[in-house]
Amino acid sequence: MFENLQDKLDRAFKVLKGQGSITEINVAETMKEIRKALLDADVNYKTAKTFTDQVKEKALGANVLTSISPGQLLTKIMNDELAALMGGEATELDLKNNPTIILIAGLNGAGKTTFTGKLALHLKSKGKKPLMVAGDVYRPAAVDQLKVLGEQIDVPVYANTESKDPVAIALEGIEEGKKNNNNVVIIDTAGRLSIDEALMAEISDVKAQTKPHEILFVVDSMTGQDAVNTAKVFNDRLDFTGVVLTKLDGDTRGGAALSIKSVVDKPIKFIGTGEKMDALDVFYPDRMASRILGMGDVVSLVERAQQQFDEQQAAELQKKIRKNKFDFNDFYNQIQQIKKMGNMKDLMGMIPGVGKMMKNVDIDDNAFKSVEAIIQSMTPFEKENPDAINPGRRARIARGSGTKLEDVSKLLKQFEDMRKVMKQFSNPAAAAKLMRNMPKMPQR
Repeated sequence: MFENLQDKLDRAFKVLKGQGSITEINVAETMKEIRKALLDADVNYKTAKTFTDQVKEKALGANVLTSISPGQLLTKIMNDELAALMGGEATELDLKNNPTIILIAGLNGAGKTTFTGKLALHLKSKGKKPLMVAGDVYRPAAVDQLKVLGEQIDVPVYANTESKDPVAIALEGIEEGKKNNNNVVIIDTAGRLSIDEALMAEISDVKAQTKPHEILFVVDSMTGQDAVNTAKVFNDRLDFTGVVLTKLDGDTRGGAALSIKSVVDKPIKFIGTGEKMDALDVFYPDRMASRILGMGDVVSLVERAQQQFDEQQAAELQKKIRKNKFDFNDFYNQIQQIKKMGNMKDLMGMIPGVGKMMKNVDIDDNAFKSVEAIIQSMTPFEKENPDAINPGRRARIARGSGTKLEDVSKLLKQFEDMRKVMKQFSNPAAAAKLMRNMPKMPQR
């Protein structure tokens, strides 16, 4: 989402390259470029001006250490200020009530129903027992969509197709949740325009009757600055507790994420990062700031890995690697776990410095398919004994997987090289020796 902004900020920082100190002139020039970059990203004008004024003030007031350059100092100040602009720190949902009632509101097409399913799955993974309530009585198939999502994630859905009263349906859903010991009730509502007074009065009535503990306003981040203006109108009526930004994986300029907190003074609590049901992240302003500045987000990468990798399995795998017993069954399982972590380009972008290098590289998410096909065309014996795969077996595997013989040979060679390196790194003494023998990088 922030690729364009990242490019323009990089160009702005180049003004300070080679400068020995921060001066009013070079900072003013840099701030002008940064303000233009923010406005181009559809950031609210007042927000952009206030932000650059604050950065300029801090930059001129800071003492530049001899060990860091002016560019590095300004990057640090920008990182801190961007995080503060987006809320400073992550804001958790208030889940102490039983049941906790969460009301979902927003415009038509913002992704409220999909988010309702994603949130239910997220809370279920945290040990909660959610119930989703189908409260959209206007959109055709809205109830069916929520039921399908409920089946996918194995979360119950309360619906009353006989009723057209969203307030009554919401209250019935809460009672159903209490009866079945659901400790979270998520009420999906119809999309509405802020200028539609009848529908705005209706959502206000739903709020008054259900007394929700959390009201989440779902915003399509692709609508940019208009999303912020709409959020302000909804906030005046509902006084929501948090914002959800959807479609952050789209070709959007990021203005909503950077402006919304300063305009409505409500935290962004979640971001939707894809179409899959697990593509929902808690919003961490400091991590997002680091990614905008091309500094990566290692913490989120590690967290995603921890969600997918089992400690006991990892320990068993380490034993197999030490004994050189790592086989194609283990390799296939590792591929499946990596795929569950999300979009490959997104994952690469979380590694500091790699995001910029990968910017113009197109990474196909189906890149693993040919490797999977080759492994699936192996017999159980071949998967467990890669060394036994002779030329005849290779030819059969190539035919079975629809690949070329050289593709199979290449995979076997890469697999064997990987096994050797993994075995070396599993032995601390061998790993240390390997690192010592690596060629030294030339000093600049």
